[in-house]
Amino acid sequence: MADMKKDEGISTLNTQYVCTFQPDPDGGYSVRCPAFPELISHGATLEEAQAVAREALELCVETYLDEGRSLPPSDVDPRTTIKEIVPVKLARV
Repeated sequence: MADMKKDEGISTLNTQYVCTFQPDPDGGYSVRCPAFPELISHGATLEEAQAVAREALELCVETYLDEGRSLPPSDVDPRTTIKEIVPVKLARV
């Protein structure tokens, strides 16, 4: 019988951090995350900025773990609460 590799456990980290998406005067959105002050990013659209923010957060978490640094606490319980800013435009006649 062929040698079988020992099963390696895979752990998953469920956490989330609040990011701010601010429209830039020249177009697109700049992204910041208070939990990771070094995270500064940009996307041409809000959707792109959200995707870039997720990637940047994943890289920050990976870097912190590789360097043995403690992760900032999750902003909210990722399994129960989702917060998102929803812009509202009002028109008055």
